Amino acid sequence: MNPIEQCEQLVKEVYMHFDASHDFQHIERVRKNAFEIAAIEPTANREIIELAVLLHDVSDPKYAQDKDKQEEDRIIEALNLPDEKITQIKEIIQSISFNGGNEFEAKTIEAKIARDADRLDAIGAVGIARTFSYGGAKGRKLYDAAETPRANMSIEEYRQKETASVTHFYEKLLLLADSMVTEKGKQLAKERHTFMELFLHQLRKETGELL
Repeated sequence: MNPIEQCEQLVKEVYMHFDASHDFQHIERVRKNAFEIAAIEPTANREIIELAVLLHDVSDPKYAQDKDKQEEDRIIEALNLPDEKITQIKEIIQSISFNGGNEFEAKTIEAKIARDADRLDAIGAVGIARTFSYGGAKGRKLYDAAETPRANMSIEEYRQKETASVTHFYEKLLLLADSMVTEKGKQLAKERHTFMELFLHQLRKETGELL
C-alpha cells in the first residue's frame, strides 16, 4: 500500500465522525478541484498536494474532542514519510484555513493549489449546501436580519461566535473568490460566486428581511 492509499484509509476513519459539511465527500471534491488546477501547473508535486488535501481537516478544531490531540500528526507518523515531505504537507495544511481572514501565506504552488481547491468547495451550490448542513448540525439559525457581519476578526472571534448561516456568507464565502491565487482557481470561482449572489438575492426576495 502506497502512502496515499494508506493515508486515505486512515483519514476515512476520522471523517466518518464529522457532519456532512466536512465528511470524506468534501475531501473527494477538494481533491478533484486540486487535480483540475494542477493539470495546468506542470511543476506542482501531485503527491504532496493529494496528501495535504486528504489530511487538511482531520485536526479541524471545530470537531476536535481533545484539543491537545492532533490526528494529523498521528496519521503522518504512520505514513513514515521523509521529514522534507512532512514539513511541506504541514505548511500546506496551515495555509489552507481561512481563520476569519487571518490566513497564513500560501508560498508554494502546492499550497496555492490546495487552498484554492478547498475554497472552491466552500462556494457555489456545494458551498451553500455545506453552510446550511453545518449550521443545522450546530443548531444555528438560517438567518438573522439583526445580525451584523463582522470584519477584521481575530481567529478566536471568528471561531467562537455562533452566527446564523446566512451571516457566514458575508463574513467568509462572498470573500473567497477574490482570495483565489491560481489562475484556474480564479476562473472556476467566478461562476460559483455568481450563483451564491443569485441564491442570496432570491432568499432576500422570499424572506424580505435578510442582510
